[in-house]
Amino acid sequence: MAFPRLIHLLLSSALLRWPSPASASPRTEPLPLVMWHGMGDSCCNPLSMGAVKKMVEHKIPGIYVLSLEIGKTLIEDMENSFFLNVNHQVTLVCEMLAKNPQLQHGYNAMGFSQGGQFLRAVAQRCPSPPMINLISVGGQHQGVYGLPRCPGESSHICDWLRKTLNLGAYTKGVQERLVQAEYWHDPIKEDLYRNNSIFLADINQERGINETYRKNLMALKNFVMVKFLNDSVVDPVDSEWFGFYRSGQAKETIPLQNTSLYTQDRLGLKEMDKAGKLVFLAAEGDHLQFSEEWFYTNLLPFLV
Repeated sequence: MAFPRLIHLLLSSALLRWPSPASASPRTEPLPLVMWHGMGDSCCNPLSMGAVKKMVEHKIPGIYVLSLEIGKTLIEDMENSFFLNVNHQVTLVCEMLAKNPQLQHGYNAMGFSQGGQFLRAVAQRCPSPPMINLISVGGQHQGVYGLPRCPGESSHICDWLRKTLNLGAYTKGVQERLVQAEYWHDPIKEDLYRNNSIFLADINQERGINETYRKNLMALKNFVMVKFLNDSVVDPVDSEWFGFYRSGQAKETIPLQNTSLYTQDRLGLKEMDKAGKLVFLAAEGDHLQFSEEWFYTNLLPFLV
């Protein structure tokens, strides 16, 4: 999702060291970073992801940063964040990463809002090249059941989006053509969601266990999830830590550890948690709003 004040918040000058097996002696190189923007944003908007990319490149000399662009123009990239089937987007990204020679020894990934869950799908479905650390900044891993604000208060797209989701999120046409419907999770109609969600129900193993998904996710070194304590965009905000509404109602939320996803360990999250691979971080601000100091202290260690 869009984040107008994110840019001035990043990044320090930590170097990432990566030995190249092709060299007789180890050479110092930063580990590449792949970023995926959120709803209503684009890869290279100079006020958001474009500025983040420049800052990272400036503060981490020699780093290769790939800010994913889904489309041929910035406008198309932004529109695709609303209207291009998520499974198709993930397939396109997997192909991009597989063909990119800069990434073949591994990369870190950082997804903002819906980009966080989309990069998780990449980790589960496409283990080559290997994703090392996944940082989800406000990603909705159990989906959403409401869009209080997206990406701006007066957006006509968001007004239409809310009405469409409320009327028929799980119809075939809406599922195939509306990104946010693909991670719309109705806790009151769990069977309808489970049987008709073409993206989230799949990557969350709601209809059966894909051992490949489980194995690939567990291969991460760290899975970092950032939750914004004053989030006015994501409903429920606990989805950012893999929590969600207790089934059958939309008032009480439960943490990841009390969900069937965890107790049945359908994704390997319970095992990852016990191994210290799950990292739950909290930021005091609204959606995607955090201080420069907070970023340095909490996220940079996972990129070093």
